Amino acid sequence: MSKQGKPGNKQGKQRGPAGKTRENPNKKIKKKTSILTADRVDYVDYKDVNLLQRFISDRSKIRARRVTGNNVQQQRDIAIAIKNARELALLPYTKRVVTTRGSRSRSSEPESTVDEVVGTVEEVDAE
Repeated sequence: MSKQGKPGNKQGKQRGPAGKTRENPNKKIKKKTSILTADRVDYVDYKDVNLLQRFISDRSKIRARRVTGNNVQQQRDIAIAIKNARELALLPYTKRVVTTRGSRSRSSEPESTVDEVVGTVEEVDAE
């Protein structure tokens, strides 16, 4: 019995770090550099909100290591500092994201605007 590899893996392709197939296995993948090593930060302080916000997404989620380029210890320190800053209300737990949706009104009913509703209330008060 010969080894065929994983099912679905095409002949001649190798799996990369994220499980994706790479066309050229000899091509080196450039590793991301961490913000902490680039700025030469020795200690991650929970009071340094500007630094911590760089590791938080627009919905206030902590970004993953593969996105930020941190090593394991740096990611652990960042996560603990963000959690402490959230506890002291320096950073939000979540941010409100407003999405606009299409109207679900029936086609037979006309849509009323705020001006029309206010106008009808003023007419009732005048009577």
